Amino acid sequence: MINKKIGLLIGDEEDWPSAFEGLLRWYSPTINYQGNSYEFDVERVRIHPFKLGDPTSYDLVIDRLAYWHYQPREWLKKVAMFNKVYLLNNPFTFQSMEKHTAYCAMQKLGLNIPETWLIPPKVGPDSQKYETTATRYHDLFDLADIANQIGYPLFMKPFDGGGWRGVSHIGDEQDLWQSYNESGQTLMHLQAGLENYDVFVRSLAIGPQVISLKYDPSQPMHGRYVIDHNFLDADKGEEAQIITKVINAFFRWDFNSCEAILKDGILWPIDFANACPDIAITSLHYYFPWAIKSLLAWSIFCMVTERPMHVTMDIKPYFDIADSDRSYHEKLKAYGELADSHLQTDQFNEFVAEHLTHLDETMWEFARSAEFDQILTETVRGMFPEHEHEKYIAHFRGLVGHWIESENK
Repeated sequence: MINKKIGLLIGDEEDWPSAFEGLLRWYSPTINYQGNSYEFDVERVRIHPFKLGDPTSYDLVIDRLAYWHYQPREWLKKVAMFNKVYLLNNPFTFQSMEKHTAYCAMQKLGLNIPETWLIPPKVGPDSQKYETTATRYHDLFDLADIANQIGYPLFMKPFDGGGWRGVSHIGDEQDLWQSYNESGQTLMHLQAGLENYDVFVRSLAIGPQVISLKYDPSQPMHGRYVIDHNFLDADKGEEAQIITKVINAFFRWDFNSCEAILKDGILWPIDFANACPDIAITSLHYYFPWAIKSLLAWSIFCMVTERPMHVTMDIKPYFDIADSDRSYHEKLKAYGELADSHLQTDQFNEFVAEHLTHLDETMWEFARSAEFDQILTETVRGMFPEHEHEKYIAHFRGLVGHWIESENK
């Protein structure tokens, strides 16, 4: 028997780690694959000093911390290179391919990226070297003129993004100057705003598994995901899923979300470098069980098949397609084929059909359990003020109950 161990690198989250641990315990699979038998453990990763040559007991780590916590980020890089640990997500490309680079790459591929400018920071580093360089080589620019070229409304947001940090809606020149003055040393994008749109789409991808959800960013976090199974027609639904897989395969990401806006028949990806996509039960609610079982399925597949960790990128095949004279849809189809090859979509689906036959049923049973309900109630109590506990416990029980009923077919 070969034991495979999953590490959960987390911060203050309790809901999805507890649900993931619970599902694995309830499922407790023994998988026979190519002459070997596999069983699985899960453990929360501790953070401490480490020697670069140290071994590790983990075969795969689900990372929800290293996008801001640098000590574990460097440990992840070490175990990927030295110990061949598979990582969800890739800290190498997330560090180097921040939102600015992601925009550049996807615009090169011909995706419909809104017009975006990078502008110098309002305040530079406090050093004589910077002052001298700026005096000699920085061109003066007219910020208001750039905004007028883009056209109002627009958004100002940090070039490296992260959790809506520093994002400002710019309706006029007064907003423009206020946001720029408040940005300080942060390097900012100015991006065309797409208002009066048809629908806002947020797609969550875990390996080759993608779910596209109707999203309302004007609502508080717990109310943003709207249960609607028919908000995109078949063609736009397929386009949203292909775009999400292409982005992830291009940057070697496994666990990421892509936001896009559908306006006037065009799907515009607007935010798609998310190292820590939303997976909370109080935001995903109805869709939360899908995320947990998909995360477990992809983790097991990667460990059992010994899928290699793809530290580096291979962008040339994508750029060769981008530079061809094919139409947008022909290019998208070709990109999708590259993405499915990288993500081993066919092999994964075959693996699930043969080796994870009872995972859906187990998730359904687990979601009906007292253990799952305790995860839900404790999460609500930790998130909402006491006088709202009863209201929101009933609310989220109802949404999860709706999923349970819909899956009982």
